[in-house]
Amino acid sequence: MTEIDYYELLEVSRDSDKGTIKKAYRQMAMKYHPDKNPNDAEAEEKFKAINEAYQVLSDEKKREIYNRYGKAGLEGQGQSRGGFGGFDDLGSVFEEMFGSAFGGGFGSSSRKKRKTYNYNLDIGIELEIAFNEAVFGVNKEVKYSYKTACKSCNGSGAKNGKLSKCMYCEGQGQIHTRQGFMTFAQTCPHCQGTGEAATDKCKDCSGTGYNEIKENFNVDIPEGVNTGNRIRVSNRGNIAPDGSRGDLYIQIHVKEDSHFVRHDDDIYLEVPLFFTQVVLGDTIKIPSLRGELELKIPAGAKDKEQFKFRGEGVKSVQGYGKGDLIVQITIKYPTSLNAEQKELLEKLQESFGIESKPNESTLEGMFEKVKKWFA
Repeated sequence: MTEIDYYELLEVSRDSDKGTIKKAYRQMAMKYHPDKNPNDAEAEEKFKAINEAYQVLSDEKKREIYNRYGKAGLEGQGQSRGGFGGFDDLGSVFEEMFGSAFGGGFGSSSRKKRKTYNYNLDIGIELEIAFNEAVFGVNKEVKYSYKTACKSCNGSGAKNGKLSKCMYCEGQGQIHTRQGFMTFAQTCPHCQGTGEAATDKCKDCSGTGYNEIKENFNVDIPEGVNTGNRIRVSNRGNIAPDGSRGDLYIQIHVKEDSHFVRHDDDIYLEVPLFFTQVVLGDTIKIPSLRGELELKIPAGAKDKEQFKFRGEGVKSVQGYGKGDLIVQITIKYPTSLNAEQKELLEKLQESFGIESKPNESTLEGMFEKVKKWFA
């Protein structure tokens, strides 16, 4: 690869400050990283070159020498082709690209803070409630179990609480893997980064580090909750060895109703009507969430037509008012007719004359047009 000026490599001016150079380096490192450009030798070389450039331009002394004498002046200064002088910055780049599991391999030799227990303090459970309980709110009994640290091992899961060096990571807290010319580090899954593990299991907790306790209590479910809503109950989670306690998160699941259908804060209700009610028009009583309502059906209403009752839906759980009740009518026709009904309908049809057969006037012209196509 042809040697390029370090400033040109990072696409910055020679008077750029350290912040500008760092920003440019991070952008280009992410762009040309080999994992984003697999089997691309040119990108790999560019990646090495920009790291070499940043190693120099991020160091005040090396940058001063480079500005005065060029790359030749850096010989003997510990500069190597493709080196990674900016480990801390490169590590943060990897965290952005791949997550924090990779960031620990660059400039971060600090081990995870010692943690003597291996469970999360927060708990999540699901609670199923009835449709009406979600709409109007309810005080509900919750049954669940939480973890508390085993006193015999102080939550470590080790006999008498004694831990030894983790044999999988040799006490480093990290496991290293190599891909091409890069070495990556990730938290040891056996000791969770502490570098210590149990040699013998605690008999009182079978090595889990905790005991489970069943508990039940009552919680107020607010009016308007819906499936997917989550309620946080403070200090009802798992308990750590030092006595601190997490929170309980209750995931709500609402059962469906046989008549009302809910969409957000709106309620839908389907009402069947006989065809004569639609033809003549009618006024009927319908059920709502909070009592009866009067629905006026205008003569000639259409099948699937909707009628809205504002503010008759569910109260918003965030307190933004109420949704609407939307009533959709469905026209029903008789499936069979007796002789008398058939005769009455035939007389009714005759009374309308040509109006009762709109198809004749519409289709007559079409028949004539089609005949001409084959004349």
